[in-house]
Amino acid sequence: MTRINAPWLTDAAAQKVCGMLVDAGYQAWFVGGCVRNALLGAPVADLDLSTDAHPDTVIALAKAAGCAVVPTGIAHGTVTVIAQNVPFEITTFRRDVATDGRRATVAFADNMTDDARRRDFTMNALYAGSDGVVVDPLGGLPDLDARRVRFIEDADQRIKEDYLRILRYFRFHAWYGDMDEGPDPDALAACAANVEGLQTLSSERITSELLKLLAAPDPAPAVGSMDATGGLAQILPGANAPMLAVLVHVEEQAGLPADALRRLAVIGGDRSCLRLANDAKNRLEHMQSSFEAGALGYYFGAQVAHDALAVRAASLGELVDPDMAKMANFGAQQTFPLAAADLMPGLQGPALGRALKSAKARWVASGFTLTKAELMDA
Repeated sequence: MTRINAPWLTDAAAQKVCGMLVDAGYQAWFVGGCVRNALLGAPVADLDLSTDAHPDTVIALAKAAGCAVVPTGIAHGTVTVIAQNVPFEITTFRRDVATDGRRATVAFADNMTDDARRRDFTMNALYAGSDGVVVDPLGGLPDLDARRVRFIEDADQRIKEDYLRILRYFRFHAWYGDMDEGPDPDALAACAANVEGLQTLSSERITSELLKLLAAPDPAPAVGSMDATGGLAQILPGANAPMLAVLVHVEEQAGLPADALRRLAVIGGDRSCLRLANDAKNRLEHMQSSFEAGALGYYFGAQVAHDALAVRAASLGELVDPDMAKMANFGAQQTFPLAAADLMPGLQGPALGRALKSAKARWVASGFTLTKAELMDA
């Protein structure tokens, strides 16, 4: 018997939510990432439950128990129950009726096995009761133990149900897979056969999955496998996948944490099919700046400066120069000694702005050594 032992499971909020269902004669099973990660000893972010109770019943039981309820996905059988400020996403057992590669039409099911069969990977189809005992309807435990990311039943069919599962496969392999063993051959073949389906997905869904993949401790092997299937070229044409392994080595040497945008910057490619927030776009642009180390720190801050130095070093096949890293930190700490008032009233309007900009450029180029008096005398 396999059992999970996690603080969130024995927490009063979790026991209350499970109890409100079980005491009313319904099933309550934690499922998916929280069970998987608890078994792996990894952090758990979201608490998801499956039940045979229909959404209206879940809502009624939650309200009777004094819990807040949010109908987050009620059309698909999901409601969020908030107990003692902890959110629990509770979904009625479901089975797919029809799929089109992007979304599914579902019907409620009355058993765990049907619910499990509509999930993506065997390691995500693990269930645990409030006592922590794990139920494995589709053989996911051996795969999890072996760090083998495997599609449930027919890989090709699972992908055709939702083409995003191609990207999810490589993301899960990067985070949970055995890099020495490599990807599952059936999964890899199915991904390669269906890569054109990625073109049907929204930019938002692609961007979210790609950034989660690139945030893995070392995504290079998984991204290399995705590149081999043609999947990378579908979402990031022209990307240079081998550069990722170089950057990961540079990051390790420089003591930099994993960062998805830094990795996106180094592999390059056409990002037109991605939907990035403006601050992310700006950070990518700054990371690819040609400024010297001190100027990077001054204009963009220490973090982006170190990112830029790492991207630059990786592109040259080098490590980050410690002296350059120190200069970036030094630049980030500097304060421009000249203010607009120092040049007034002799200069006004656009002329004042140009003078300040020119003075700042000379000050930065001097290594921040020019004094206020020297800047004003020039």
